[in-house]
Amino acid sequence: VSTSSEQQPVNAWPLPEQQHWLYKKFKTGNYGMISSIMHDRYFLLEKGILKYSKTQQDIQRGKLHGSLDISSAVLSINKKAKRIDLDAGDNLYHLKAKTHELFYIWLTKLCAHRVFKKNEAMSVGQGVFHALSLAPSSLPAMASLAQKNSTTVSRLIYEYLMLLTYCIPCSCSQRTPSLSRHSHRPPSVADSMAEYFDASDVIPYETSSEAEASDESGLSDITTTSNSEPDEGHGRRTTLPAPGKDNSHIGIMTILYNNIGKDLSRVSMPVALNEPVSLLQRLSEELEYTDLLDIANHIDDPYERMVYVAVFSISGYAWASWRYRYKPFNPVLGETYESHREDRGFHYVSEQVSHHPPISACHAESENFTFWQDQRWKNKFWGKSVEIISSGLVNVTLPRYGDHYEWNKAVTCIHNVLNQQRWLEHYGEVVIRNKESDVCTCKITFVKSRYWSSDNSKNEVQGVVLNRAGEVVHRFGGLWHEGIFCDTLPTPKCIWKPNEQPEDFFDYYGFSTYARELNELTPELEAVLPPTDTRFRPDQRLLEQGKVEEADKKKDEVEEKQRERRKEMAKKGEEHVPRFFRKEVDQAGKEVWLYKGTYWQLRRDPGFANTDNLHLW
Repeated sequence: VSTSSEQQPVNAWPLPEQQHWLYKKFKTGNYGMISSIMHDRYFLLEKGILKYSKTQQDIQRGKLHGSLDISSAVLSINKKAKRIDLDAGDNLYHLKAKTHELFYIWLTKLCAHRVFKKNEAMSVGQGVFHALSLAPSSLPAMASLAQKNSTTVSRLIYEYLMLLTYCIPCSCSQRTPSLSRHSHRPPSVADSMAEYFDASDVIPYETSSEAEASDESGLSDITTTSNSEPDEGHGRRTTLPAPGKDNSHIGIMTILYNNIGKDLSRVSMPVALNEPVSLLQRLSEELEYTDLLDIANHIDDPYERMVYVAVFSISGYAWASWRYRYKPFNPVLGETYESHREDRGFHYVSEQVSHHPPISACHAESENFTFWQDQRWKNKFWGKSVEIISSGLVNVTLPRYGDHYEWNKAVTCIHNVLNQQRWLEHYGEVVIRNKESDVCTCKITFVKSRYWSSDNSKNEVQGVVLNRAGEVVHRFGGLWHEGIFCDTLPTPKCIWKPNEQPEDFFDYYGFSTYARELNELTPELEAVLPPTDTRFRPDQRLLEQGKVEEADKKKDEVEEKQRERRKEMAKKGEEHVPRFFRKEVDQAGKEVWLYKGTYWQLRRDPGFANTDNLHLW
């Protein structure tokens, strides 16, 4: 799009008006619940404001039933259902078009009005909005312009949303395949946007078409060690080499202005949005309170034993109270991480076993327990919030009693994803079962907070242990970031409370003392770790040292290395084979990743320095 001074300024172009009938869901009288019944209403989109009434005549007379400023709303769609959701906080519209043609027209016009009014695409607005003022039948003809401009804006917004979560969608090596392979015409702006937002209620990682934009990997022949001095009594470092950099300046506006007109497959997201740990290390944080499992393995009563296992499952969420400003690095395929904790009596190993969908597998052992899981995520977008749903199960065995506990994970929600006032919460039901015995089960409810609730009532969790007859044997509860109390034990007591945060936690990414130890690389470790270990990631190490600009450059190299490796494997018809985990199908027919049991043996003999290793950086 030409930006010469001879053209009119952005605001000189008239916004294309749109009006027609749409279906709309309405609140019922039952506590403000949304009804499943949709009613016909006449809508008018004019100058960035969406208005509606019962009839066209009411609209013309100014008799409105409601209006919505498009610039303040977050838009999500479901192409198959022809549905458009607009969320402006207190004002939420659930709309449905009668035909796919109307759906595409409304989507196109809504995006145009939204981008125009927010004034986020100054340099491309002239051509986009002029083209959108043409008749709907001409939409396919403006495909290339739309793809270079307004689609770029929409996709960048989506990428930014995903970067604010702690599990980032990986990218595929090819772009919008169904259109390019099965259609002889170029996609229209409506097609592009619709595919981009397709099935927005549930967007699995593998549907992301961002062609490497979110690949987070590493490439370098440089390895550096921490310059933090470990505490003499603790034996591990208690701080990081440098505090976290302020990333409040990195918002949608900044990303849009910096990347308009660029090929998004080559755009690298700012490393300042990251914290200097990977997702493999984040998973290992769930083992911070393994003393609960040590206790459980020495409790003869199965009901009380279940209480301690349940509280251990809750303790793995405590980090979220302080970690809402940054996200972990997404592991490279084949990346590994070990944690040998002699002070806590366990050793842990993890590996990124799949790229599409991204799957992280881990396994930990001690004399009192075995712990394993493989995690994969899907996301639901609800306007200004993002839900992160894990489909993997957590497993724990206690050898003394032969127990095998299995449970799902709660939903994690990130609120206010578009601004710096973000906060996290967990909600939903977690069910713990002992696969070796039906003596008891446990149900845990992470209570969803309300917008009008006080801070004191947030993060509530309640649990019960039930016998075979479904009767409550034990009750426990509290706040997942402050502690859990059980009042049905012979002696009522606080079962768990999180370790005290360092005084400077806010300056250092919200890291606990335990989290600060995760990326430490001592000379002793450097000699025995495989080169695929996260601690050798150069971009992550540079960020930890506060060298943000250098980390950004290194991350670009990493992503290119990752792309080239996948291309070479595809040419040879090869598939990546994980080194330490294998894929199996469990009794329920579900795919699971199990530890091969070879990591620590290879570490001892012959040593990773004497084996063939992947070169990831």
